Amino acid sequence: MYALGRHLLMELKDCDEGLLNDLAFLRDCLHDAAVRCGATVVGETFHHFSPCGVSGVVNIAESHISIHTWPEYGYAAVDVFTCGDEVTPEEAATLIAAKLKAEHYSIIELRRGMLEESRVSTAAK
Repeated sequence: MYALGRHLLMELKDCDEGLLNDLAFLRDCLHDAAVRCGATVVGETFHHFSPCGVSGVVNIAESHISIHTWPEYGYAAVDVFTCGDEVTPEEAATLIAAKLKAEHYSIIELRRGMLEESRVSTAAK
């Protein structure tokens, strides 16, 4: 079986609360993570909530990296979804966890678009 994409679902706990509420820092963090894992950034959108919290996504040619934060709980939910074999989503995930100073984090990987090898052309790999 061949997966079109890999989707890492991250739970980040006991993060730096100030960083979780800093939109500019989070934008830079996700952008840096995209570049580090070998992805091509094609767009982004972020929103700061009142009184606190940020949601944002960095669109990459290979899919996206998104974050939703709850600074008051020191918690962030992050998705790193990449397609193709040229990127390493684990690099993005570990960079984000380190930059947010997460004391505890977990990653669940979902393989998306599972296809029979016979249905996948060499060009698609």
